[in-house]
Amino acid sequence: MEFTDFRNVHHMVSETVNRWGDQAAFRWILESKETESITWNGFSDEVRRVGKSLIALGLKKGDKANILSYTKYRWVLTDVGCASIGSCAVGIYQSLLAPDVKYIVNHSDAVLVFAEDEAQLEKLLSIREEIPAIRKVILFSGSAPDNDWVITYEQFLELGADISDEALEERIADVTPEDVATIVYTSGTTGIPKGAVLTHDNVTFTAQSVYGSTQILEGDETLLFLPLAHIFARTLVFSAVVAGSTTTFARGIDTIVEDFSIARPHWFPSVPRIFEKIYSKVISGAEAKGGAALVIFNWARSVGDRISDLKLEGKPIGFVLGLQYSLATKLVFSKVQAALGGRVRWCISGAAPLNASIAKFFHAAGILIVEGIGMTENMSFSNLNRYDNYRFGWVGLPGPGIEQKVAEDGEVLFRGRNIMREYYKMPAETAETLTPDGWQHTGDLGEIDEENFLKITGRKKDLIITAGGKNIAPSAIEGLIATSKFINQVCAIGDRKPYLVALITVDADNIRAYAEEQGIGGADLAELMADEKIISLIDAELEAKNADLASYETIKKCRLVEEFTIENGLLTPTMKVKRNVAMERYEDLIEGMYE
Repeated sequence: MEFTDFRNVHHMVSETVNRWGDQAAFRWILESKETESITWNGFSDEVRRVGKSLIALGLKKGDKANILSYTKYRWVLTDVGCASIGSCAVGIYQSLLAPDVKYIVNHSDAVLVFAEDEAQLEKLLSIREEIPAIRKVILFSGSAPDNDWVITYEQFLELGADISDEALEERIADVTPEDVATIVYTSGTTGIPKGAVLTHDNVTFTAQSVYGSTQILEGDETLLFLPLAHIFARTLVFSAVVAGSTTTFARGIDTIVEDFSIARPHWFPSVPRIFEKIYSKVISGAEAKGGAALVIFNWARSVGDRISDLKLEGKPIGFVLGLQYSLATKLVFSKVQAALGGRVRWCISGAAPLNASIAKFFHAAGILIVEGIGMTENMSFSNLNRYDNYRFGWVGLPGPGIEQKVAEDGEVLFRGRNIMREYYKMPAETAETLTPDGWQHTGDLGEIDEENFLKITGRKKDLIITAGGKNIAPSAIEGLIATSKFINQVCAIGDRKPYLVALITVDADNIRAYAEEQGIGGADLAELMADEKIISLIDAELEAKNADLASYETIKKCRLVEEFTIENGLLTPTMKVKRNVAMERYEDLIEGMYE
């Protein structure tokens, strides 16, 4: 594909404004379930106001501003406003605790913080003395306390009234492709977060490469509910900017079902956990109905599977099978499609592996999930299955302009304009990750076939080597076991041990429903997890899933534990289990499984 060499992010946005000025750029859902929107022209005007107000607050080229907030319109507005004048937005997950917030604020050398609401402000106030470089906190929503340190966003927007257009244009014109657009901190799965320094060229190139790998049509709309502190979400926003696609911001994960019906997206990005939850709900709902409804569901699924296989093989669908699929869609699959708004053609799944059986289920239901892969260090995009060329269980072809190769030890490496410049203030870590000739070490193990498709087989650091010398990648095993409707999360363990064991968390809703059916008393989840019938149920589910694994990959024993969450320190903000932390916390339980 042909790339436009944009000078900077503002130039890229301006091209879209010039082309689609009066069309809706962004939309957000109110608590009343009504929506409000802004056109590309309106967005451009607001970006200029933000830029002027940042100048009024003394933000210089290269200065950093943190954004401590969940995904919303003002997050994107502030991000683009910062980038436009050559300063740099640094996102912080709203779920992080105050000590983790303090680390990123100080390590990033930020001088301003944009906070979502009064709850996030409380975190900042609790560490105010420990973040001395912060000059001002700006609240996206809520009331500011009576002090000079905090102002509302409305007050912030008024600050730039006296800044001239000429002063703003001078700052915009001074931003080059090599300048820093943002610093994005990794989620800290294996240690302290590292700040990936991403340039304007990284952003504008990757947005175009993603657009060239997808099917975004004119008039398409997308729904965003992923955290913008993660570069995956921001990359998809910038890709929507290039495409002129309208982005609707969800209110939150708790309202996602309603928000799908309101936004009715044509495509959307997600992480596997969302698809796993929908899959579990559909399966458990069909089984709960039983009788004729379950018979119809199973028939429809078998028809859908045959359709899916034929599409994957590129073979024609016969007349009779086509009629059967139309009926299956009307009776069953239309409900799955309606749950996602009724207009979805395709979705992107990233940030973690998606179990191939779940991808095939949605495909059978008429919804294509194109899996891809990326990392913070490469704008969260290197590979993606295409709308018209895809495989389940693979992460697809490299994006246009991106090179890939596999090293002798099996590690996957990438090179291209999507690769970060460096880790902020971490030269040793940078040297470990980037080679002198521009290749990025990913830490992923994989294989590339003759058609240039990439399949990830594991992580170097996560690789389990058993006492018998077997090399096992746990993520695929964990994904398979988590397809059980009774199982929520899985953490496989077994390095230098004779066999694999697992820590498992349960699906609370389905376990409670099963307990009620079986007459097991007690509504407390901890009590249910200790009940012998529940333990036997999970053991049986585990045994069924083990049937699809090689003998050395099977989970021999498991223990049920509390849910892994960000708050209890067992989950990263990107929903990855901190394996080392879990192993340390449950050391006694794990050792007990090897006695």
